Amino acid sequence: MPHTPEPDEDDLDTLAPPQPVFHVEQALLGALLLDPHRQDDVSGITTDSFSTAAHAALYGAITTLPRPDPAEHAKNTQWLDRVLTTAQEQARGLTASYLHILVQVCPWPSHAPAYARMVEAEHARRRLHTAAERLVHTVHDASLPHPVQTVLTEADALAAVADDVATRFPPRAGVLPRTPAPPPPAAPHPTEAAEEEQLLLATATAYPAGIDSVRWLLPDDLTVALHTGLWQCLTALARRSEPVDPVTVLWEAQQRGLLDDGSAPDEVLRMLAEPAGSVEHWGERALQRSLLATAEHTGRRIQAYADDPANTPFQLVVGARRALADVAAVRTRWQHATAVTPPARQRPAPTTRAGPPTTRAAPTARSSRATR
Repeated sequence: MPHTPEPDEDDLDTLAPPQPVFHVEQALLGALLLDPHRQDDVSGITTDSFSTAAHAALYGAITTLPRPDPAEHAKNTQWLDRVLTTAQEQARGLTASYLHILVQVCPWPSHAPAYARMVEAEHARRRLHTAAERLVHTVHDASLPHPVQTVLTEADALAAVADDVATRFPPRAGVLPRTPAPPPPAAPHPTEAAEEEQLLLATATAYPAGIDSVRWLLPDDLTVALHTGLWQCLTALARRSEPVDPVTVLWEAQQRGLLDDGSAPDEVLRMLAEPAGSVEHWGERALQRSLLATAEHTGRRIQAYADDPANTPFQLVVGARRALADVAAVRTRWQHATAVTPPARQRPAPTTRAGPPTTRAAPTARSSRATR
């Protein structure tokens, strides 16, 4: 029967993960165990920067315990024993043999700053991946009372991570991630989206004056290709101040080749003849759906970039910022759509200008002016 290790059993020296960063962390910890004074050359990392709890515990012990005297450290293992005892409080599976392995696998203790930079770069990748994953999860959280506001907050948190990484790894111009972006996500409720878009189109056809009030809505916000084209027809007719009704929209659609995909004219007429609600309401619903889809696509793009180990932190920052720019663009339109217009200030009534006197001035007043 195969042996199943217990959770507290030390298997670090037998089941090392294959990721290169694991070996980098080993080299860094080995360098610091050999020469504790090299902590002065290491910057930009904390215990959170390590990929395993055992390595994080060791780094925490190394950096918090008083440094040993170099001469004494060369003669005995007292400081190493204190490091092990302290680290075992957080990672009970650690053993003295694993510390011995760390010392042996370190090629050059003098390269500790380079190792630390590599650990920091991998930590930056994990931070971006985690923040992007959280953004995608928030988009799909159906329990949120205010999904847009919560999603935008997560997008801001992701942007803050990208900015923080950029302070340590300033992006280089033109250095883009080599990873292809994933395809945009499909609508989570395609039937609901299609029905609401049909109501938008029908209501705009019945009340074309409302089209101008939703200038923040773009054709690409709609999820169905035919609906996208019909919205372009409606906005074009309204912009040209031409008559708008189901027949004129159908004719415009034919001129644009929208019926070439097999859409039946009578079905289009029937769809455009069933208005309900207001253009603003359905437009806002479509824009909200577009914002959430954009946020999800942004999160998945950054996840894909972070999953590719060939992308450097410089490339990750550039890719993340470009992806987040799409969210910022939709956010601006959302703010225009949902802005509460303040009530018009009531202008005070104009002061009535004095007209010519309707009565003759008293003789005494006239005589007094004459004597001046």
